[in-house]
This record gives sequence, C-alpha cells and structure tokens, in this order.
Amino acid sequence: MAPILERFVSPGKGNGLRATGRIRKGELVISAEPLACCVSNRLAKEVCHHCFTRPESLLRCSQCKTARYCNTACQKQAWSGHKRECKCLQSLLPRLPTDSVRLAARLIFALLSPSKSSSEELYTLEEHESHLTSMPEKKKQGLSQLASMLELYLQQEVPDLLQEMGSALPPSCQEPLSLIAKVTCNCFTISDGELQEIGVGLYPSLSLLNHDCRPNCVMVFEGTKLELRAVRDIDPEDELTISYIETLSLTEDRQRQLEEQYHFTCHCQRCDSRDKDGLMLSGEEGKWRLLKEALPRLEGLKAESNWEMLLESSRHLLSSVGGEIPEENLYKLRITDMALDASVHLGRWEEAMSYGVTTLPAYRQYYRDPHPVHGIQLMRVGKLQHYLENIEDALDTFKQAYGIVKFTHGEDHPLTTELTMKMKECHSEMDHHSSSRR
Repeated sequence: MAPILERFVSPGKGNGLRATGRIRKGELVISAEPLACCVSNRLAKEVCHHCFTRPESLLRCSQCKTARYCNTACQKQAWSGHKRECKCLQSLLPRLPTDSVRLAARLIFALLSPSKSSSEELYTLEEHESHLTSMPEKKKQGLSQLASMLELYLQQEVPDLLQEMGSALPPSCQEPLSLIAKVTCNCFTISDGELQEIGVGLYPSLSLLNHDCRPNCVMVFEGTKLELRAVRDIDPEDELTISYIETLSLTEDRQRQLEEQYHFTCHCQRCDSRDKDGLMLSGEEGKWRLLKEALPRLEGLKAESNWEMLLESSRHLLSSVGGEIPEENLYKLRITDMALDASVHLGRWEEAMSYGVTTLPAYRQYYRDPHPVHGIQLMRVGKLQHYLENIEDALDTFKQAYGIVKFTHGEDHPLTTELTMKMKECHSEMDHHSSSRR
C-alpha cells in the first residue's frame, strides 16, 4: 500500500510531514516501532522491559538485577538488545543511569548491531536537531553532565567508545554531547493505555512531525508500537501535526514550555487567538489565585503518594472557593482532578465518582476534537459509575468514551476492546435487572 504521508519543507518550521491523499478522521496514518527504547527508571520494577506491559509478576535478569520481563519468552526476545546493556548496568550497581543516558546507550547498541537498520526512515539520525547552538548555557551544562555519565556508563562494554562510534554512527552523533542532545530533544514519551508514562523511545521518521496546540493527529501506543491517527479529516498536502505538550494550559504557559524544551515559539492559530484563556481564568481572580498558588504543594503531595493529605487539602481548597469559581477554571479543574486521583487511591469510590463527573463538562469544552485524555477521563468515570451500580449512567458515559476512543485508538486497540466489553456488561446487567422485575 502506498504511504499516505511524505516529507516536505514546512514554511517557517523546517522539515515536516504532510498528507499525500485524503485522510479520514480516525484513520491510522502510520505505525512505527522504535529504533531504541527503554522503560522509565521509576517503573523499572513494574513494567516488562521488552513488551512494556504491566503483569502481576516479573522475572528479573539475574546478571544486572535491573531488567525485568513478563516471562522467559520476553526475556529471550529482549536478549539481543539487552546483552551489551546488561554489562553496563552491572558496572553501575546499585546506581541506575538516567532514562536519557540509558536510551542513548541503547541507541548506540542498536546502530552497532547489523540487524537494526534505519535506512527506511524518512529522517535520519544525522538530520535530527540537537539545538546545542541555541540552548541556554545552564541547560547545555546539564546535558554535558549526562554526556559524561554516558561515557562512564559505556566504559565497561565499549572501552574504545569513540573509535567504535566513529565507524558506526553518523558524524554529528559521534560526540556524546551531541548525541545526548539529539536524544533528549527528539525522543517520545511512551505511555500505557491510560496515558501514564512508562518509558521513552526514539522514532526517527516521526520526529519530523511539527507541533500545533490544536493538532490534526494524535499518538497512542500499544506496547512500544507508536500509532499516529487523524482526529480530523485531512486534505491532500495538509501538514500533519501533533502536540508536543499537554495542551490544557494557558497560552503563555504552553509557549514557555515549548521554548524551554523544544527551542521554538509557537504561532499556531490557537496561540495567536489565545483561544480558551478567558474561560480557563474565569471567576474571581482573588479566589483562583489561591488555587494556583496551592498547586505546587499539591503536586508535591501527589509525587510523594501522600493521598490522605492530598485529598484533605484538595477538599478544603475546593470548598473554600465554592461556586464562586466555575468548574471550567483551569486551576479548579486541576485540583478536582487531583482530588479524583487521591479518592481512587484511597478507595473512596463515591467521592471519586462525584469529582470525576464534575470534571466532564470542562473536558468537553477544552477538547473539541477527539482526544485520548478526554476519552480516558470518561472511561475512568464510567468504571466508577459501573462499580457503584449506577448502570445506566455508566453505559451512557462508556458510549461517550467509545465515541472518542474509536477515533484516537482505533477499533482494534486493547483499550477499545475493553470499552466494548464494559458496554456489553452494562447491557447484560440492565437486561438482568429488567427481567428480574417481571
């Protein structure tokens, strides 16, 4: 089948990808496996380092004590990629390399391996931007430390690293600092079905995708496989775009994050019009500023998994502003979401459902196109309603979620299959209730 996308020069942006024919909303544009990937350190004991699933128990590599696998089949399939890394991990024990150092090392091993080839990529590693020349000195110093760590990490397995890299890597990737910069700027966060980060990976061709704060495509993952799907109808020669960041934030915050992380100023239609900023800051400023100022402390409690304190603090803040701040206010929405997370972790299902239902009108307002974040939120609320035996409400919520997920994930994704099963369960339980009344 002929590809439905091609590389082109995007005005004002450099390289990009565009459609070669009409692409329908929900259509799979491209799927890709990573050239290199690794599980995030914080989930190293919970996720299979080969297929990136979360089984109940994992087998641990007896050598490095770091890599973990679902079963012996996954361990055997992973060995060709893990073999060289295993010695490096052993040499650092009990310390672990950062995610970006481990990914850079796995990339080097992949390129040194004749079985891996990037010849079919639309965008070579040599062409990837490092942004070293435009980067603030403080950030460059941080990357220099990572580059030193990469050299130290690889010493055990590749003592003549620079010489071996010189023969296998393109010129601009032979210097560890340049390679680390390319990796950190071009890697993708790999997420699970519920959009929780589980790892990082490098997908060279898809690094060509440019950013838009209201993109026409979204990325979802099935294991390590990245799937790019259209969320609007796309005409021939239209540029394909994704969002590099979470778009549920103010224009100035989005622009600041894009400048700091990706070194460009966004001039998309949404940024130029400051669309939704007024709604996000709706309500009395004196009240919502209290919520804004409390957010860093609440995020700290969440990072520490201090769910009791997080729920208590969120409850107090939400009751203190009451109805004076609308549910669409960005800071109130974020705190309501944190209260939902805390309630779920503490098993307070009624309270969790109440917070979840409260967020849904705001999610509808902010995600006009089908978006995975909106679909997952609906699914979470539907599961709470179902558990609490609000079957009709649950079915309605699951149907709304399905109306989004069928476009963002596709009919065959495990998440869509799970959603279909949930709807069938609701129908079955409703039929059972109605027949028992007769």
